[in-house]
Amino acid sequence: MAKLNAEFMRALNDIAEQKGIDKEVVLEALEAGLVSAYKKNYNTANENFKVDLNRKTGDIKVYIQKDVVASEDEIEDDMLQILVDEAKEYDASIEVGDVLNIEDTPKEFGRIAAQAAKQMVVQRVREAERQIMLSEFASLQNGMITGIIQRSKGNDIYIDIGVSLGKQVGELEAILPANEQSPADRYYFHQQLKLYVANVKTEKVRFNEPAIMVSRTRTGLVENLLKLEIPEIADGTVEIKAISRVAGSRTKVAVVSHDKDVEPIGACVGKNGMRIQKVMDELNGEKIDIVLYYDDPVKMIRSAFSPVDITDIKINEAEHAALVFVDQSVLSLAIGKDGQNARLAVKLCGYKIDIKPDTEADNYNDWGTTTTTIGDIFTGDLGAFAVDADDDADGEEE
Repeated sequence: MAKLNAEFMRALNDIAEQKGIDKEVVLEALEAGLVSAYKKNYNTANENFKVDLNRKTGDIKVYIQKDVVASEDEIEDDMLQILVDEAKEYDASIEVGDVLNIEDTPKEFGRIAAQAAKQMVVQRVREAERQIMLSEFASLQNGMITGIIQRSKGNDIYIDIGVSLGKQVGELEAILPANEQSPADRYYFHQQLKLYVANVKTEKVRFNEPAIMVSRTRTGLVENLLKLEIPEIADGTVEIKAISRVAGSRTKVAVVSHDKDVEPIGACVGKNGMRIQKVMDELNGEKIDIVLYYDDPVKMIRSAFSPVDITDIKINEAEHAALVFVDQSVLSLAIGKDGQNARLAVKLCGYKIDIKPDTEADNYNDWGTTTTTIGDIFTGDLGAFAVDADDDADGEEE
């Protein structure tokens, strides 16, 4: 009989207690290490054995397991089967169909087992610690976190996010995949970034596998940055109702105020544009349009296209579609470079939108409902914030 000494067993208990890990996890790791050691050191590929560990004393026994059969005709491999008459020599109560355990503990197994068990326990403890940590950080999902670039592999970037959470460098790593990287960003070693936490995986995570995926392209990053820089959004006075984004180029944000004394666009822009400029700086110059939100689809579509002057809008609510008519002189501005402005407006409003010159309006008299019969015709200033004086020029088609 082999044995793990009492000091070793006490150490396992201490590890479980200090690390806040279920003792059963540590003991299961220990048993797995014993099985692995037996296979490796005694050159067996067979699975017909078990290692029995007395969890109190540390005593170890290895048993060869054989199926008990009635006749020699049933024996295909004498390492796997045994006749019932022979089996009764070991255990008088054994019956056909039972499994006989024959002790076969190697003399040196205690020393070998201790080495293997230590390695397995260390690995499992690390995995368990990481699992606990990931469970703690599951609440980070859909939030924002600061990270520091540590390395890259292919086009993917690996970012240390543990430091900002009070952990040691290298203790918690996130992956920024290539398809989550903004075209406006330029990444370099030890660069500090604000990141949107897109996914936290807490189950079946391999030890070297990043369990947290972050993003620089999703609308959630813009939303969290706005909350960080604009107190009225953080406290709910101003609400973000919709965001549409082409990462690295332009974002449209629709907002509404729940306080009649707070003008939402002004609150978001800040004095001399300082608030919104901080958000754009974090996004490396990505332009952000802040527009007013309306429940009325006509007003919302007008707002989404501002400052472009819309001549008329026709709505087909059944199809959730709209025709937007503009003067020929601003048609390219309404569509935007490569159709970007139109796509952003579509995402912001949730309507399929087709833009037409107003000279063609008479051709669509029977299409949908005109603006005179749905909502109010809105002629006031809807308000939009253009960051640069040349923003409009950037939106024209080439």
